[in-house]
Amino acid sequence: MSIRHRRSGRADARNRQAAQAAALRPWTPAFTHGGLQVAHVFVDGDKVTGIIDWSEAGQGDGLHDLATFTLGHPEHLDDVIAGYSTDVDLDVIHAWWSLRSLLAIRWLAEHGFDPFAPGCEVDVLRSRV
Repeated sequence: MSIRHRRSGRADARNRQAAQAAALRPWTPAFTHGGLQVAHVFVDGDKVTGIIDWSEAGQGDGLHDLATFTLGHPEHLDDVIAGYSTDVDLDVIHAWWSLRSLLAIRWLAEHGFDPFAPGCEVDVLRSRV
């Protein structure tokens, strides 16, 4: 096993633990989009004018939607949280980010892509450890 893979194994284990903690914690079900991301939100100035692609909508963890929406845009997390109507546990947001990255790594590997390529998902995941 290479040094790179041993290091990523430790990072993966930490991220996996964080993701499990987020998913298994007590939470209040809410109506969620299920796949909220920047490309699904239309704005005019500073007003949201529409949200598309509700195919995964249903009962879920509202913090998962916030995490999905801010993934890759951590500089906007504080602004999104400010508009949310309840306390937000940043550790849970970070854990959902980790889970999404771990799932993406698995998908990339299963489909013949190298998740260890520079700038790819492993680098994204390590940047949050």
